[in-house]
Amino acid sequence: MKSENRRNIVPILIVVAFIAFITGVIVSSSFKITPTIKAVEGEDVKSTEKDPVGGDLQLFVKLAAKLKPVAVNISTTKVIKRRRRSFTHPYGRGGDDPFGGFFGDDFLDRFFGERPQRDYKLRSLGSGFIIDKDGYIITNNHVIEGADEIKVRLSDKEEFDAKIIGRDVKTDVALIKIDPPNGLPVAKLGNSDELKVGEWVMAIGNPFGLDQTVTVGIVSAGGRRIGAGPYEDFIQTDAAINQGNSGGPLFNTRGEVVGVNTAIFSTTGGNIGIGFAIPVNMAKNVVEQLREKGRVVRGWLGVIVQTVTPELAESFGLEQKTGALVADIEADGPADKAGIKKGDIILKFDGKEIGEMSDLPLIVAQTEIGKKAKVVIVRNGKDITKEVRIGELKEDKEYAFAGEEGRKDVGMEVSELTRELARRYGISETRGVLVTYVEAESPAGEAGIREGDVILEVNRGPVDTVDEYYDAMREAKKGEKILLWVKRGKNSQFVVLTLNEE
Repeated sequence: MKSENRRNIVPILIVVAFIAFITGVIVSSSFKITPTIKAVEGEDVKSTEKDPVGGDLQLFVKLAAKLKPVAVNISTTKVIKRRRRSFTHPYGRGGDDPFGGFFGDDFLDRFFGERPQRDYKLRSLGSGFIIDKDGYIITNNHVIEGADEIKVRLSDKEEFDAKIIGRDVKTDVALIKIDPPNGLPVAKLGNSDELKVGEWVMAIGNPFGLDQTVTVGIVSAGGRRIGAGPYEDFIQTDAAINQGNSGGPLFNTRGEVVGVNTAIFSTTGGNIGIGFAIPVNMAKNVVEQLREKGRVVRGWLGVIVQTVTPELAESFGLEQKTGALVADIEADGPADKAGIKKGDIILKFDGKEIGEMSDLPLIVAQTEIGKKAKVVIVRNGKDITKEVRIGELKEDKEYAFAGEEGRKDVGMEVSELTRELARRYGISETRGVLVTYVEAESPAGEAGIREGDVILEVNRGPVDTVDEYYDAMREAKKGEKILLWVKRGKNSQFVVLTLNEE
């Protein structure tokens, strides 16, 4: 009898338990009782309108639909001319002509005529985004550098030829322009200084040629320096960035551009969750100058600095290991004139803290020329404030006027002859412009111009700056011969260039 009672009670208990569970669900939902996720002890993670997690699940769907039209596909073509290799020397001698060593480099050409050349077309893909209804587009310098042809394809597949307005090698930012018949959708530029680690971001671009690809992730870190250039302050993100994403926009959840996707860290060539973007605030400054002047002007302090190591901090009597130690001073430079000395440690510049040595060049470069900036230094254990009038940094000036005459027609690039470059190339000359690149099969290359040469005159007129050089080159017409006076080591010589007719 007791056994029968136990068998009857079991189903009743199951039914009671089920009813209790249902009742609990109904009660908890009516009182809006939900579990709380703990991210940090004592702090609740709360959803906001800007936070897609637990908030608007359609946020990225809406952002993608709205923002894809401002992102563009950029494809470039570079034509490389090479002679056809007719012979191979049995002892590995370079060059096309096996008889050149005995009878001159043009031995076969004199008998059979100049041998035909094959044109190799190098094609590459990248991304960009529209910042003006008139067709101005931001991208990376490495996307369009050296290109003979630039094509921009919009989200509606319409394609346009683009021209270079200006490019800046140091920050890897470039500005190009198309001439569309109608107005274009425009990206809204945000404030990258407000970005926080952990904030959601979205990238749109052209990875591996796959148009309008949207990826999402978070800001992994800020202020990253990866050895890509002297003015680095990268945003690190785990939003998937691959080859072809370069130059494309990185958006925040308000739909504002906060970065220009530029580089990836990868052991395989593909995305592993570590991508880098140029902060849009840096890009804004560069693009504004490129649009107005075709080049970037940077501030100059005139110091060579090094990191404050723990050992150096101890020897200088510093409690903190911050700042930039002045290792050398440029004679008659802004710092020298202001009384800053070798051995001083710069803690603040123009009101900004110098956390580490690499902060200083970036901050100085973005400072307005002629501005009087207060510099806080430590000397003999005491804080001293100096006032410095910022000068202009004389560095490589990258110009881009119609057709990029400086390089495309002549086949070489030049730079201001700075103290640093003179030391690097072992040059004692104090005037002229330095040749920093020569394309092999170009008028400059065929005339015998070499990297490291110093151009002193163009068509009998002296050139002491890059501005004067380009002014003189502009005046030369296509097909015209240009007379250069060039210094190489201790010797000087005249060289004749002929601009390409094309």
